[in-house]
Amino acid sequence: MGLLSRASYVVRSKLNAVLNRAEDPTETLDYSYEQMRDELKDVERGLADLVAQKKRLEVQRERLQENVEKHNEQAREAMRQDREDLARRALEKKQSKLASIEEMEEQIASLESTQSDLEEKKSQLQERIERFRTKKETMKARYEAAEAQNRVSEAMTGVGDEMADVGRAVERAEERTEEMEARAAAMDELTERGVLEDQFSDEDAIDRELSAGRADREVEAELETLRAERGTDTSKGTERETNASASEAASDETDAASDTADAAVEESNVDESAVEAELEELREEEEDDSTA
Repeated sequence: MGLLSRASYVVRSKLNAVLNRAEDPTETLDYSYEQMRDELKDVERGLADLVAQKKRLEVQRERLQENVEKHNEQAREAMRQDREDLARRALEKKQSKLASIEEMEEQIASLESTQSDLEEKKSQLQERIERFRTKKETMKARYEAAEAQNRVSEAMTGVGDEMADVGRAVERAEERTEEMEARAAAMDELTERGVLEDQFSDEDAIDRELSAGRADREVEAELETLRAERGTDTSKGTERETNASASEAASDETDAASDTADAAVEESNVDESAVEAELEELREEEEDDSTA
């Protein structure tokens, strides 16, 4: 197979595939039906033209027959006037007209035969078109039912193009939702850890840690009050536990203050000696409070 033949074959195969995808059987059936109706109209027009031609020949034949009668009268009149030469001429014209009439009759007979054939073919074509119309409507109904069933099956199984698009849209929505949920959780975690500041709050990380320490002390104070209400014997053990808890809380608070101070030093680049002096004062205050 030569290069041009291969190229032609490939092009035809591609076009055939495109046409198969674009073809609608119902439209094809309707188009075929219209084509057959056009053929019937052509036959009817041809039959009408043939009948008209036959009518024209019949009219001409009648005129020739009238001329034949006229030439007969002319011949008789010429003989009465003893004009044999005129009679001969009239008879000659009569014979010419008779020959034309005979030829026309043959043509008319041929046209009548053709007309009969066309009328029979027209009747057969009409029957064929009627059968095709019935079959066309049946095929269209079957095709539309099969198409509807196919759409329902695709919708139920999710294999159709539209359902596939819907499935992909749902997957993208789930992925986007999970991404947004993860991002929100990360932002909340960073905010709680103090990595990110709340732009609408006046508190910073140090203020939040100090507030947490005050809350712990308030809780411990309330617990001490509850322990004192239990009685003298239990109050002694409770006092020791309270003192131990206060010591641990003071130690934890001191460590948190130390860590917070270190972070503040790195962020603000202040004098380390000044920060250490303030921290020492805070430790002494906490120790005094614990001793008291």
